[in-house]
Amino acid sequence: MAVTVSACGGSAGGDDGTVTLRMSWWGSDSRHQLTQELIDAFEAEHPGITIEPEFTGWDDYWDRLATSAAGNNIPDVMQHDTRYVREYADRGALLDLSEYIPDTLDTARLDPAVLSTGEVDGATYAIPTGINAYTIVADPKIYQQAGVELPDDETWSWDDFIDTAAEITRNTPNNIYGTQDIGFVETGFEVFARQHGEAMFTEDGELGFSDETLAEWFRIVIKSRDRKAEPRPSLSVETHAGGVDQALVGTNKGAMGSWWSNELPTLTSSTGHELKLLRFPGESQEQQAGMYYKPAMFWAASSRSEHPEEAATFINWLVNSPEAAEIQLSDRGLPINTKLREQIFDKLEEPDQQAGEFLKEIGPDLTDPPPLPPPGAGEVQDIMLQLNEQVLFGQLTPDQAAQRFREQASAAIG
Repeated sequence: MAVTVSACGGSAGGDDGTVTLRMSWWGSDSRHQLTQELIDAFEAEHPGITIEPEFTGWDDYWDRLATSAAGNNIPDVMQHDTRYVREYADRGALLDLSEYIPDTLDTARLDPAVLSTGEVDGATYAIPTGINAYTIVADPKIYQQAGVELPDDETWSWDDFIDTAAEITRNTPNNIYGTQDIGFVETGFEVFARQHGEAMFTEDGELGFSDETLAEWFRIVIKSRDRKAEPRPSLSVETHAGGVDQALVGTNKGAMGSWWSNELPTLTSSTGHELKLLRFPGESQEQQAGMYYKPAMFWAASSRSEHPEEAATFINWLVNSPEAAEIQLSDRGLPINTKLREQIFDKLEEPDQQAGEFLKEIGPDLTDPPPLPPPGAGEVQDIMLQLNEQVLFGQLTPDQAAQRFREQASAAIG
């Protein structure tokens, strides 16, 4: 992945009165191209501000940002993620944008369902770029091939999910499965915990679920494995490691799996035909709905920026400019600006429109988004992945895995 790095540290002012801001983000080659178009358009409207780009892939991004933060040299404007906003805010690395609202940064049309997710202790440290939701993606073509009806996702239970997936595996040729394993990503368990009136993390930054609830989640994984609703453990591990490009649904080898709604276009393109988004099982069966609108990602600014107002101006343009919305469309989630979301809807590709309609449909049934995770939460995903793998291979019982998760996650978040 190409990386462009500024030769100077921090923001700067030129001899001609121009202001230079460093901007960083992670993503694919297509995102890099789109973001450069955003920069060009912003600079054309703001001739006094120059943007220097810095970009890389996901893993390298956080290593580089941590190093920059340690040296008090993080970019003026940066793409951020839910797992890390509180951590960097607590370090004093992020600018409190509250003082620039509403004069410089207008939040009047930003979706109130997720706007406050960038707040820490009443201060606004990050502005969501857009919204998505963690969903079940289903392939109607494989359902039809198996002679199985698509579930009523407003009423189905976790037992229904496994029963349906197991039946699809039985009724289709070898190497086609009812579902991809859903236990590797901690968000799946987070939805499950919320359905049980619990949480991954509390407002105070503590673990908010019981060991029994997590053990029950791992028991669902084992049941799915044992009933052959999903592949053998070695293939499940290999498939997850391949990312969305190697997903069973995307390669026409699976009927279901769990992904973010903004991954539907990639999955649809890979499979070559229309897919369907479903609510998580248990949404109407358990204590409450567990699904929620999640900020796709955030924009944040450096507390060390020499030009904080210009940084806030740039963020304002990114979320409120019609031209910006036209350029990036759904690349960073469906736009946080609800008016712009409506304006660009007809220009979206069919899978993006499908995701948008689904998000609108489930909105009334969703519960409030969870609080920002505490510092160290970025390690929790790896912990869940490793323990889920050990459960699949029979190296740990669900109860043992739940206990180890608590021990390791507690250590990670201090």
